[in-house]
Amino acid sequence: MRNNRGFTMIELLIVIVILGLLASLVAPKFFSQLDTAERGVAAAQMNAFETALDTYRLDMGSYPAKLEDLRQSEKPRWDGPYLPKAIPLDPWGNPYVYTTPGEDGSPYKILSYAADGIQGGTDNNADIVHK
Repeated sequence: MRNNRGFTMIELLIVIVILGLLASLVAPKFFSQLDTAERGVAAAQMNAFETALDTYRLDMGSYPAKLEDLRQSEKPRWDGPYLPKAIPLDPWGNPYVYTTPGEDGSPYKILSYAADGIQGGTDNNADIVHK
């Protein structure tokens, strides 16, 4: 008698179905964590901007008109660059919005329009604001 050592088609189909069920349970949780991570990256980058902006203000006496002034300026007393690399885009590939003065008497406001790239929104599309 011949001794076959392979898997039957039924056994392979059962394994594929089990893997598909596991993937359908794990994938939504994984992608929701990805959205949370992107929002965390945006908040961390805005904190780095805050540090650089405060250092710039200490050197120059006022906040810059635009974020690019943290990297390069011809103004006297400029002691930068205040950021080690070029101004990054937010995790969704959009530029950060920087305004000075900010709202409610704050010296500046930095925000990201999040995943949808437009002002406003809810959930993962909600703007991330750093005042």
